Amino acid sequence: MVNGEPGQLGMKVSPGDRVKVRGKLLAPKKKDVYIAFNKPVGITSTTENHVKGNIIDFINYPERIFPIGRLDKDSQGLILLTSDGSIVNKILREENNHKKEYIVTVDKNIDEDFIRCMSQGVRIYNPVKRKYVTTKECPVIKINRRKFKIILSQGLNRQIRRMASACGYEVVELERVKIMNISLGKLPIGSWRYLTKEEMDYIEGL
Repeated sequence: MVNGEPGQLGMKVSPGDRVKVRGKLLAPKKKDVYIAFNKPVGITSTTENHVKGNIIDFINYPERIFPIGRLDKDSQGLILLTSDGSIVNKILREENNHKKEYIVTVDKNIDEDFIRCMSQGVRIYNPVKRKYVTTKECPVIKINRRKFKIILSQGLNRQIRRMASACGYEVVELERVKIMNISLGKLPIGSWRYLTKEEMDYIEGL
């Protein structure tokens, strides 16, 4: 039944029409949401609303969404959020080797030994697995005296900070600027945007 009348083959149904099948009212399927957010420092990547400064309260989106992965409280930059639980494993699965790009500032001048130490793999403690692990080799490119770009295909807890510490440096600022084919671009800190069709086509093809 469509608006109280028997449905006919080929009949078009518009938003707002009441459609019943065997007496049961059909609810329109909600469209999933996919968001790129430029997280400020101090915001926590959690859905737990009792945590002050949690990401969900900050964005205040009208539908239920949750972050894909994490970006620690002391870091800023790109993090993805969605209402679609089916894509989370696609993006986070480590064996897929999805690349994430960061711009990092450290507390003293960068030398070749530091670049070599960071890029060739660093032995750090993994609190989740409760053991030491060696990080994967990764590209590290010096930008200026104290700033570098690093591209990871891993997602260990506070990985870059732990790597830098093991190499004798302390991270002062850390910004994630890219996840897979999704770039932060000129998105202001504290702002968000919907993913583009091209970005979604890539994710759906994983």
